Amino acid sequence: MYLIAIAWMYVVLMMAVAEALSSQGSVLGAIFTLALYGLMPLGIVMYIVGTPGRRKVRRAAEAAAAAALAPGLSPESAPASAPPDGGGHPAGEAIAAERKEP
Repeated sequence: MYLIAIAWMYVVLMMAVAEALSSQGSVLGAIFTLALYGLMPLGIVMYIVGTPGRRKVRRAAEAAAAAALAPGLSPESAPASAPPDGGGHPAGEAIAAERKEP
């Protein structure tokens, strides 16, 4: 996939150079050509194509975290997250103090 991305950027770069060196073109037009035909669409496509890989890495990290929390359990049966208060401190007042109006 990276070969296609590199080839596309080469083509867009050549388009931008032709735009900049043309007698009817401008450097500003070359910059817009490079950004709007090359960088932006390629960035979107590479983000979409990379989604399964990022998802796989995230799931592997979650499985490793679940295995670290409960070494004897399988990742499927381990809790999804750590307990909300894992500090070992006692809980505060269960009922808030009554506020007195002046």
